[in-house]
Amino acid sequence: MSGGLLVAGTTSDAGKSALTAGICRWLHRQGVKVAPFKAQNMSNNSAVVVDSAGRGGEIGRAQAMQAAASGVAADVRFNPVLLKPGSDRSSQVVLLGEAIDTVTAGNYRALRPRLAEAVFDTLAALRAEYDVVVCEGAGSPAEINLREGDFVNMGLARRAGLPAIVVGDIDRGGVFAALFGTVALLEPADQALVAGFVVNKFRGDPGLLAPGLDMIREATGRPVLGVLPWRLDLWLDAEDSLAYGRVLGRPAPPRGAEWLRVAVVRLPRVSNATDAEALATEPGVRVRLTIEPAEVADADLVVLPGSKSTVDDLAWLRETGLADAVAAHAASGRPVLGICGGFQMLGTRIHDEVESRRGTVPGLGLLPVEVTFGARKTLAQSAGVAFGSVPVRGYEIHHGYVSRADPSPEPLIRYADGRGEGAVAGNVFGTHWHGAFESDEFRRRFLTEAARLAGRAGFVVAPDTVFAAARERTLDLLGDLVEEHLDTDALWRLIESGPPSLPEIKATLA
Repeated sequence: MSGGLLVAGTTSDAGKSALTAGICRWLHRQGVKVAPFKAQNMSNNSAVVVDSAGRGGEIGRAQAMQAAASGVAADVRFNPVLLKPGSDRSSQVVLLGEAIDTVTAGNYRALRPRLAEAVFDTLAALRAEYDVVVCEGAGSPAEINLREGDFVNMGLARRAGLPAIVVGDIDRGGVFAALFGTVALLEPADQALVAGFVVNKFRGDPGLLAPGLDMIREATGRPVLGVLPWRLDLWLDAEDSLAYGRVLGRPAPPRGAEWLRVAVVRLPRVSNATDAEALATEPGVRVRLTIEPAEVADADLVVLPGSKSTVDDLAWLRETGLADAVAAHAASGRPVLGICGGFQMLGTRIHDEVESRRGTVPGLGLLPVEVTFGARKTLAQSAGVAFGSVPVRGYEIHHGYVSRADPSPEPLIRYADGRGEGAVAGNVFGTHWHGAFESDEFRRRFLTEAARLAGRAGFVVAPDTVFAAARERTLDLLGDLVEEHLDTDALWRLIESGPPSLPEIKATLA
């Protein structure tokens, strides 16, 4: 059996995904054959994995990123259970890459034993294949109302004998209380596996923090294995970067005389809005996530991203006035882009008896296509050309397909076999392909066309931005942070030998 580790967190977005990726990159640099693992992820940001038989499956984008940090191809086993919320009360369940059911909190309990056994079996198989498996927890292990039947946090650690470290985000405040409380609320057998802490997103004088590090060790009998500094350039593939009103990344100054302003509508059930990150890597391109009609009106390019519930999010666009703002933007001649669910919203009609079961509803009417939802989900990695001969690659995750186009629009992309994909009608563009803007030449050509339509003659696209290199720099930075700021000798001892004998923390609930 290989070595293993569980990276747990005091809260969601404490830094588990980034720390897991950083540990994977650090181990990969040491020549260790390492794999990431997240037993269950709840996210609408997913990636498509294609197996040796050509079958497509879904995993969380964070696990695809962690696989890249590990230097291995993404595998559906790295995220055996993926929950994709379609509403506040229901989620689609993806097991080992395949959608198997849609559940509510109530009937999820009946499915949980099946999911748990699949998770335990999958982790055991990975540990037989890899030198080290670095597991990421979900939420917090101190969610005591969910401990019974848990197979993601301490339930996983107990079953697999994994040592655990707990990461806390000091930027939120109260990190020492969160670290202590997380361990104190665990039952003794779970506490015995928690071997140390990591403080994330620290900025300031380390000397001011040192007394707290000593005190938390005295209070818990567990060391702080390191303090990771705040880094503004860690934003690619980070789900918490997709907040309303936030500018993605750190936009570099334009190469020409003008900026290109992009407004990405942050839908309630947004799916794979990380597509916009590739646009945000370009100098002079300012990408903002928004729910404000005024920001849509001010933008040069408006993007409707993917959605896990296209019809419901289309209704929300109408309720908030954003649908009118998008239509007015298009009527002014400025560019509008729809990706996957956003593309479907731009059509004339949507026929949906699968996701929302609303039947036929009118679309925004900006593209001459009708979309019908089928029971079978399309999952594929795709390649083709756009703008005549520009190569482009992407991936597809959708139930909807174009069932009618009248008049037939020009496709945005053509598959390698010549079939058209997506649509272009003047200044309105649509495609089902996620990840297309990670293709550098395609992204440059599209932005050049968008700037022309927006009247931004002074915008000049950079000729040397390479998205894959930007992602690699992010992964290397994560590895650097682990190597430079964590006690890697102690980390390796945990991975190799498991947790040492640790004291119990006694606490009572009021």
